[in-house]
Amino acid sequence: MTRKEKAQFIIQELEKLYPETPVPLDHKDPYTLLIAVLLSAQCTDERVNKITPALFKLADNPYDMSQQDVDDIRIIIRPCGLSPRKSKAIHELSKILVDKYNGEIPQELHLLEELPGVGHKTASVVVSQAFGIPAFPVDTHIHRLLKRWGITKGKNVVQTENDAKKVFPKNIWNKLHLQIIFYGREYSPARSPKYEIDFITRQIGTKAALMELK
Repeated sequence: MTRKEKAQFIIQELEKLYPETPVPLDHKDPYTLLIAVLLSAQCTDERVNKITPALFKLADNPYDMSQQDVDDIRIIIRPCGLSPRKSKAIHELSKILVDKYNGEIPQELHLLEELPGVGHKTASVVVSQAFGIPAFPVDTHIHRLLKRWGITKGKNVVQTENDAKKVFPKNIWNKLHLQIIFYGREYSPARSPKYEIDFITRQIGTKAALMELK
């Protein structure tokens, strides 16, 4: 199979499995999505969803969050890991949103990336899922799967994102990146991948990926 043929097979099979793609992080608006995505770094979505109700009860908008004590934020988000850094970032970015953007979340990728604690992947998730702007957020799980499927030989997420954008239609990027995440969790986990259920890898996977499964 060529890369384009593999891409078409992936699109077809994932659409069968996941016609609906709800964002796995609980949120009510762009700001709460931004905070949830920031918290999800090196933390599971499930754990983030357990933490954010208490955090958003404390403050669910940049005006209120910027008035909180950083230590109060840190205590709540501690189970997510990296709490000293994340709490400081949440507090600082909230102040910037108030002072510079009238409390609104900028829709431009480069402006989001300027906020404390917001990297390219986080910014891509926010613009795609909060504003519907085409983006292809690549985390380590998507990077792993697209390498496993022979879509990229990228050594890092930047190269993988570029390769993915070349073979997948732009109008489905926002949905497809979630579908790949859902598939990875259900059928192709990083640890103990199973040959009998990972049917996409069986069909189009690289030789190295097939050896892993067997």
